[in-house]
Amino acid sequence: MIELKHVSQVFSGRQGEVHALDDIDLEVHRNEFVTLVGRSGCGKSTLLRMVAGLLRPTTGTITVAGDPVTKPRQDVSFMFQRAALLPWRTVLDNIMLPVEILRLDKAAGRRRAHELIELVGLSGFAKRLPHELSGGMQQRVSLCRSLVQSPDVLLMDEPFSALDALTRAELSIELQRIRMEQETTIVFVTHSIEEAVLLADRVVVLSPRPGRVREIIEVDIPRPRSLGHNAHADRITEVSAELHELLMPAPTAAKGAA
Repeated sequence: MIELKHVSQVFSGRQGEVHALDDIDLEVHRNEFVTLVGRSGCGKSTLLRMVAGLLRPTTGTITVAGDPVTKPRQDVSFMFQRAALLPWRTVLDNIMLPVEILRLDKAAGRRRAHELIELVGLSGFAKRLPHELSGGMQQRVSLCRSLVQSPDVLLMDEPFSALDALTRAELSIELQRIRMEQETTIVFVTHSIEEAVLLADRVVVLSPRPGRVREIIEVDIPRPRSLGHNAHADRITEVSAELHELLMPAPTAAKGAA
């Protein structure tokens, strides 16, 4: 569904060049959930923006459904870290924004919006304004807005990072449920190892800048997953420990060692 071949990104500025990503080869299959993890500055968000068509790679090619990515596409949706809801628009009207921008059928879009509102547990809040919602509820609205045009690909850039731990865990479980009901290919950027293991079919570990694919971990754990006591807790812990090892910097040799 998504294919990156020899993709690199170099930014030029007054202080010289910054090599953000180097020679990335990655394939994401249709309806797969892939998470990207790595240390700050390794190029996770940059990679996501290139797939979205918001940024062109310095070298290499990116395709979605076999077509080269040269600009934003209607079948690819992007969910940012902040909900960024328009404060003067209701929940329903915020969700309908992509329908208006893309000039899609409004009646069908409205039906879809109401279905999504119910799906994420916001029934009864369609006419509320953003300031009347909690942070977690606002992110649910943002998720609905990202799904309203029924995209083939959903790109999510740390969408839960600004939330408290309990709300974040709740939305991770909610996203699993939605993922099981909606046929969408998802690429999800996170700093949280636990979040990556709970959500992903595969976890792509990027090296420190310039970001390269260091390892790809298969997460063969049945869904739904949680961090609590369950039949798969040992396997979740095992995969989390493996990711911790990959992401921790290598220890430096002690002075005076032989």
